[in-house]
Amino acid sequence: MANINLDRKLRRKRRISSNIHGTNDRPRISVFRSSKYIYAQAVDDVARKTILSFSISDLKKEVKFKKGKKVEDSKLIGIGLAKKLIGKKILSGVFDRGSYSYSGRVKALADGLREGGLKI
Repeated sequence: MANINLDRKLRRKRRISSNIHGTNDRPRISVFRSSKYIYAQAVDDVARKTILSFSISDLKKEVKFKKGKKVEDSKLIGIGLAKKLIGKKILSGVFDRGSYSYSGRVKALADGLREGGLKI
C-alpha cells in the first residue's frame, strides 16, 4: 500500500515540477514539508545550484522569534526568504509546491514570499 501512495506522490511531483524551471535572476522556490517543519530553497536550475535556503532553524536564530502555529511559522519563513533574496537583488521567482497541495502551510509560505516583496 505504501508503494502505491509513493508512486502517486512522485507522479504528482513530476507533473507539477516538470514545467517549472528557475534561472539565476528568477529562481525556482522549492518547498519541502515534513510533519513538524517546513523548508524552502531558491534553486538555479541552469547552473544546478541552490542560491539560498531558509527554514525554521534560521528563524530560531533571530532574537525576537517565538514559536507559534505551523501555518504562522510558514508565513514567517516565506517573509524571511523573500528578504534574503531581495538582499541578493533577486526580485521574482517561480513557486514549486512539489507534490503538496496549495493549501495550509504551503499557501502560507507563498503568501509570506509575496508579503516580503518577492514576485511569484
